[in-house]
Amino acid sequence: MELHQLRCFVAAAEELHFGRAAQRLEMLPSALGRHIKLLEQDLGVRLFARTTRAVSLTEDGATLLRDGRALLKQAEAIEAGFRKRDRKSALRRFRVGAVDSAAAGLLPSLLRDFRHAHPDVVVQLLEEKTIRLLPRLLSGALDLAFVRPPERADKRIEFRALLQESAVVALPQRHALARRTSVTLSDIAEQPLIVPERRARPHSHDLTVKLFEEAGLSPRIHQIADEKQTIVNMVAARLGVAIVPRWTSRMAISGVRFVSLKLKRGSHAGRLPLAAAWLKGSRDPIRDEMLAVLDAKLKGYAREA
Repeated sequence: MELHQLRCFVAAAEELHFGRAAQRLEMLPSALGRHIKLLEQDLGVRLFARTTRAVSLTEDGATLLRDGRALLKQAEAIEAGFRKRDRKSALRRFRVGAVDSAAAGLLPSLLRDFRHAHPDVVVQLLEEKTIRLLPRLLSGALDLAFVRPPERADKRIEFRALLQESAVVALPQRHALARRTSVTLSDIAEQPLIVPERRARPHSHDLTVKLFEEAGLSPRIHQIADEKQTIVNMVAARLGVAIVPRWTSRMAISGVRFVSLKLKRGSHAGRLPLAAAWLKGSRDPIRDEMLAVLDAKLKGYAREA
């Protein structure tokens, strides 16, 4: 016995007219009759008593009508429950974007704390550069992003300053300076430097340049690369050294040691700003919940930056 056959039978039993029952189910009367005949064959009973003038239920038909209604009601409740769960799941999906160092340093702790408070939310994470994350916010492809705030902020995007990420020096593991606990800019002034391309990563590029300018030194830029992962891999290949955000050190790359960068007292050039960004004027309760967790835990996250 199939549910569709049972639906055909219940409709015919309630209408006691195959034509009206077929119209109610939006199907042909011949198709309705065929399904009921198959149901009678499966059950081995007659469900309807037919005459030239009327259709009535047999005793077996009356019993099946009672039990069939209950069965269909139960099936509909199960189906509605799954549909409701699917809708709820779709509503609780949240899309977050982050620059690479924030994805490695901030997001693991933030998502752990957020999931503890909101286990029913599925977070989808995209790791990208700021110049690619901001357009995704505007298009609606992202709900929240952790970015380096641009010099000229788009007025359609809301920015909230979070913290300043400090800088470290990535050195080949066997480099003479890699044995130290910290190095100065003078220590690496003669080293070949690997820096990101400014158009793609203006904050990270300017970090290196401004640090050397502040110290009255000229950086020896030997290699330019777009991705932070590529830069660190180049360091591992002994192509040079690089000044990178501290959270980059959480990337698992063999052959590289990250050493603290010792700056002059009062220097602010060795830090990279991180901000949360979202579409201005938009309403999103999940975003508000994540920002609330972030506000409550931000001091602890900042100590790790």
